[in-house]
Amino acid sequence: MENKKLVGLLADKLGRSSEDINKLLEAFTEVVASRCGELDSIAIPSFGTFEAKKKNERVVVNPGNGKRMLVPPKIAMSFKISNVLKGKLK
Repeated sequence: MENKKLVGLLADKLGRSSEDINKLLEAFTEVVASRCGELDSIAIPSFGTFEAKKKNERVVVNPGNGKRMLVPPKIAMSFKISNVLKGKLK
């Protein structure tokens, strides 16, 4: 689903303007990004949990030429769906 369609559906459902919904979604993404940047998780009841996980540096081998390379540490985002939403999807 495209962003415009999502905004339109939420605006109709909530009786708000598209501008309000855009501001809400932008604020939500900013909060998720800032909290997960601090390795915190965000749980939304009946939806799921956004979680940031720190991946340590590691050595990998390029299968093409056999050279070993060091991959720097990074933060990876993950989303775990809630059991309630999982049940609704089945």
